[in-house]
Amino acid sequence: MDTKTLVQEKYGAAAREVVKSGSVACCNPALRCCDPITTNLYDEAEKSGLPANAVQASLGCGNPTALIELKPGETVLDLGSGGGIDVLLSAKRVGPTGKAYGLDMTDDMLALARENQRQAGVENVEFLKGEMENIPLPDNSVDVVISNCVINLSDDKDRVLREAFRVLKPGGRFAVSDVVVRGEVPDEVRKSMLLWAGCVAGALEEQEYTSKLAAAGFSGISVEPTRVHSVKDARHLLVEAGIDADAVAPLIEGKFISAFIRATKPAGRGCAPGCCR
Repeated sequence: MDTKTLVQEKYGAAAREVVKSGSVACCNPALRCCDPITTNLYDEAEKSGLPANAVQASLGCGNPTALIELKPGETVLDLGSGGGIDVLLSAKRVGPTGKAYGLDMTDDMLALARENQRQAGVENVEFLKGEMENIPLPDNSVDVVISNCVINLSDDKDRVLREAFRVLKPGGRFAVSDVVVRGEVPDEVRKSMLLWAGCVAGALEEQEYTSKLAAAGFSGISVEPTRVHSVKDARHLLVEAGIDADAVAPLIEGKFISAFIRATKPAGRGCAPGCCR
């Protein structure tokens, strides 16, 4: 099964579980991505104005809307918007003169997000069906691109970053939460840890991530750690995989992090139709 189909199936199952039982999506056994990656990311003030299912469906590794300045009237795009929590929070911050788009390829998640939008009574939101490798928006049309632990799921991250660059206006900001790897770890350990770490088997090494952003045309690139994940947190999954957690701890401790990644599309770097594809 290819990665895209696997992601659609797993996240579709998570959305259906939330609708059916109201349980937290990350505790769906098919996802195997729970504490400490996806918990305690939003404060009570943020959650208080949202439908319960928007909070329950959150499968991110950060809170990008809390770490980027959003101004009234701006247009925001959330790549891999899931149940819509970051879109709804963004819409509130950009106000009625702004707009927040959510992009997702999974029908069940889109249906859940649109229902959450209806319950929240938010009008300046639009959920789009599509893939982040082919964003269905015009060149130079978005002020801010956000994402919450989703870009790592793409098999073609270079194209995702080029597409983000294309749709951003000159001076626009890229501001995403993602899991990244700091330094080298053994391949078999890396795979086991990343299966635990929020289902992000495609997470990039930090320097590779920043290099890809630069190659796409971005400047002002920075990586700010928000959580450092420990061997202790993943011990049971490492044991399941037949890996001695105590033996590998010195090789991987502190190397898997949730991070906030910022970059800017330089002013004057507009795109003619199709030039960034």
